[in-house]
Amino acid sequence: MFVDIARVFIRAGKGGNGAVSFRHEKYVDKGGPDGGDGGRGGDVVFLATKDLNTLLNFRYKPELKAENGEDGSKRKKRGKSGSPLVVKVPMGTLVKCDGKVVADLTADQQQAVVARGGDGGFGNAHFTSSTRQAPKMAELGEAGEEFEAELELKLLADVGLVGFPNAGKSTFLSVVSNARPEIANYEFTTLTPNLGVADVDDGSVLIADIPGLIEGASEGKGLGDQFLRHVERTAVLLHMIDAYSDDPAEKYQTIRRELEKYSEELAARPEIIALTKCEGLDDEIIAMQSTVLQNVANGSPVLAISSQTHAGVTELLRLLRREVADYREREAELVEEEGDDLPVIALDAQAASDAWAVERVISDESEVADEEDVVDFIIRGAKIEKFARRTNFDQFESVNRLRDIMRKMGIAHELIRQGAVGETVVQIGESTPFTLVEQ
Repeated sequence: MFVDIARVFIRAGKGGNGAVSFRHEKYVDKGGPDGGDGGRGGDVVFLATKDLNTLLNFRYKPELKAENGEDGSKRKKRGKSGSPLVVKVPMGTLVKCDGKVVADLTADQQQAVVARGGDGGFGNAHFTSSTRQAPKMAELGEAGEEFEAELELKLLADVGLVGFPNAGKSTFLSVVSNARPEIANYEFTTLTPNLGVADVDDGSVLIADIPGLIEGASEGKGLGDQFLRHVERTAVLLHMIDAYSDDPAEKYQTIRRELEKYSEELAARPEIIALTKCEGLDDEIIAMQSTVLQNVANGSPVLAISSQTHAGVTELLRLLRREVADYREREAELVEEEGDDLPVIALDAQAASDAWAVERVISDESEVADEEDVVDFIIRGAKIEKFARRTNFDQFESVNRLRDIMRKMGIAHELIRQGAVGETVVQIGESTPFTLVEQ
């Protein structure tokens, strides 16, 4: 069964908690804190492989969860880090989150970390200093990244075959390659995409055959246009038209309209038109049909071929190979030109992480009467939110440490400038609210 779309829930491993422990041994006076750090949570890693060609496995396993890190323990023992979850996917798999591409795996054995595991929390041994000789606090482990991912498979090929059903696409693929698609004398014989490698001279061309299109495919008629995603990565489109068609120009224009409705970028790809099944026709009829197509082809080359007798097939493959090479060369030049663009001035990663913002919360009087701890200020920022997620709010020493961090980063000063006092309730990101000064 061929599946090219799947939805899965991805969760990286949670980091282990740090330990609060003190060394207790005979003859060792004041052994001091020895709580170890928690282990890091495991990542979720996608690995592209040429041995798979479907996303069927994700229909039966809709959740991907990596291993959690273990908690730290006494004698400064660090918790074991969670093992990464390596998930094999077919080459050409796109991983999306809310429509944004997270990873695009196009090469064999290419890896991408799609969800990172949470860091482990520090144990109390980490916080020992000359002024804090017996800390009774430890950090919590961070939660790993989690989201619902959309997986989409787009076959990787040089040439994409498009056309009406029963236009000879599968027959052509079976003749020029070792692919064995289903072939019969009725429409919609091909129900799933097929790939084949066609050898030509001293090179080769990878060809993708998709189910036929009909008028209204963009509206869901026939098998719809859902399989067009598999020719989006191709360099050249080979448009195949049955030579026995009453109006080949209309057939050609119909498919062009469906391509434009699906993607203007795809419709703008280089195109070659092949008039198929020419083995039983006179030269005059073939010439007439070719002329009709040339009048509407906008300069695209038109070739007459016969997959049964192999007439014109070699010439077509050579032309396809040249067009693919030209397209890949132009594509590489565009990438180089994009790299020569003017540099964009922006904050570096460290400065962006250190940035924070204070937002005053305006609450209704009814809300103030109903709730005991109404949040007055919300603080947002990558670095300070990370500290807050790792803070154990059940330990007063941990909360005081968070207050010290706020003071050193200048957040406490800004809160006071905006009118905060000691009993003002603040919240960092989505963490537990607390007062600005210990009450």
